[in-house]
Amino acid sequence: MRVGLLRTVGATTALYGLAVTAWPDLLAKPSGLADEDGAVGAATRISLRPLAWRDAASGLAMLVAPEGPALRTATAVRIAADLGDAALLGLTLPDRDRRIKAVAVSVGWGALSVVGLLGRRGPR
Repeated sequence: MRVGLLRTVGATTALYGLAVTAWPDLLAKPSGLADEDGAVGAATRISLRPLAWRDAASGLAMLVAPEGPALRTATAVRIAADLGDAALLGLTLPDRDRRIKAVAVSVGWGALSVVGLLGRRGPR
């Protein structure tokens, strides 16, 4: 297990989740969930905040979980969330190009977690 990589993914995910919880437009606009004039509706903001909070919580778990089963479990939860995001956003976002980008980003982050989980720690 590459603990440093997992901690970095966790920290980055937690910070992004907190940022989107505070400012849902950070996710809504690149995902194509804004109106034609660029405004993000209240219902969209309300819907994105729990998703972002999930990312913050799972990232924090990866950051602070003790090395071993707890960190593996936190990472598995994060991977499942990323793959779920890829599947659901890939099927439901309103624009084909944005669906492709969302899948790429979600699978990319999931892949980093898989590499961290399955990779061997380098020499000390």
